[in-house]
Amino acid sequence: MPPLDSESTTQGQAHFDSLPDSSAIQSPVKQVVIAGGGTAGWMAATALSRLLGKSISVTLVESKDIGIVGVGEATIPPIRTFHKLLGIDEKAFMRATQATFKLGIEFQNWREKSHSYIHSFGITGRECWAGEFHHFWLRAKDYGFAGEFGDYCPELLAAKQGKFASSDTVPLNFAYHFDAVAYGRFLKQLAIDAGVTHIEGDINRVQQCPTSGNITSLNLADNSEIKGDFFIDCTGFKGLLIEETLHTGYDDWRHFLLCDSAVAMQTTLTQPPLPYTKSIAHEAGWQWQIPLQERMGNGLVYCSRFMSDEKAIATLKAQVSGDPINSPRVIRFTPGKRRKGWNKNCVALGLASGFIEPLESTSIHLIMTGLVRLMRLFPFDGVTQSAIDEYNAKFTSEMDAILDFIVMHYKVTNRHDSPFWQQCQRMDIPLSLTHKLRLFEQTGRVFLDDGDIFRVDSWTQVLMGQGMLPKQYHRVADEMSEAALKQFMTGLKQQVMQQVASLPSHAQFLEHYLK
Repeated sequence: MPPLDSESTTQGQAHFDSLPDSSAIQSPVKQVVIAGGGTAGWMAATALSRLLGKSISVTLVESKDIGIVGVGEATIPPIRTFHKLLGIDEKAFMRATQATFKLGIEFQNWREKSHSYIHSFGITGRECWAGEFHHFWLRAKDYGFAGEFGDYCPELLAAKQGKFASSDTVPLNFAYHFDAVAYGRFLKQLAIDAGVTHIEGDINRVQQCPTSGNITSLNLADNSEIKGDFFIDCTGFKGLLIEETLHTGYDDWRHFLLCDSAVAMQTTLTQPPLPYTKSIAHEAGWQWQIPLQERMGNGLVYCSRFMSDEKAIATLKAQVSGDPINSPRVIRFTPGKRRKGWNKNCVALGLASGFIEPLESTSIHLIMTGLVRLMRLFPFDGVTQSAIDEYNAKFTSEMDAILDFIVMHYKVTNRHDSPFWQQCQRMDIPLSLTHKLRLFEQTGRVFLDDGDIFRVDSWTQVLMGQGMLPKQYHRVADEMSEAALKQFMTGLKQQVMQQVASLPSHAQFLEHYLK
């Protein structure tokens, strides 16, 4: 092949630049219409209006008749970055939403009955170029002076002791628990103040361009028409735009995630709120406890093949503490994801884009990452297939990585005491997860996917918490003498203990911080 000269290169580039994009919308995107309110809708409205409001107008349409469960929501730390991006005042947000701080999740009865461990948001120990801290801990464990893995993580130890503080001198990594309905109201006011048009009404029909199939407008029950250039579907499981109109398709993951139902209710607090979520495994799924400032969010996630709705409600009622604030409500869901998060001139967010059970508090995070991805690719000059493809590739990678992390909880366990857990033992798992589990068990290594939102610390805390210890550690740990290793481990542990000892209780800090 002859070498490319400058002329042939230029001609080739000119040919590339002239390639047609059959999906492009010729007119620029000026009017964005959000279908549906709730957490997803108002997060989208607030972000778009506050960050892109000089270039676009935003209208949100929601039905006042759609019921909201109103349970507490648990989040993961990147929500703090999202709030800073939007200029949200932390104290105002926490007061408005009954929010408490969250350092992680305690998993009870997951490895086996009566066993518990905490998956925290912190970094455990100190890593080196070749291996993470758990390799040094495993070697110290062989010598008999390692102690508990969690003793080397400030966030985990603080959670275990019910302590919390937030300051430059105490750089704990944390997230929040809050009331989802109140959060929606809080964001709604911010969005309207930023110029979002709010319309109440039921969507009767979605109009499409007969040529391109793009959505052109929403027809409401009062015969009004809401026109737009770009649409965001926040209509929940129904997926009114992304599925019922655009027929995007759905990947059903019930063969990986057996649970397909939940029952939720609120109760009064019986003790000061702890700085972590509780996830308690039961015979056919798991139960959540999310402590807010003045009440507890409770729920039971279960597989309807192994537990009836009546038994689920009775089980939840028997396990909660405090007086009931509302009646239990059963929710049906199909775990999985849309085959495209962005189809034509529509992006789906929240439940409309898919659902992975909230075992690791990823639901709001996925709304946030979808929004940030959309804003970075925003089609100001018209929708292009390249932007759609990039969005969907990242969406798929992120959802697949979370699927692996959640399925891991059910697969790496010693439980086989009920038909549900026996089925979990037998079920096939994604090939990507099979590789990750073998790699960790055989070498102690964790390598993250592009879309993985969970760090190595999360994988190691959960894998070892669930009962999987690596058969070997990286030999870089052998470069340190036994005496030096013992000094290193002892120093780290003392540093963490001293840091946590200086913290107030979570309840004390909340009271002082929110005065």
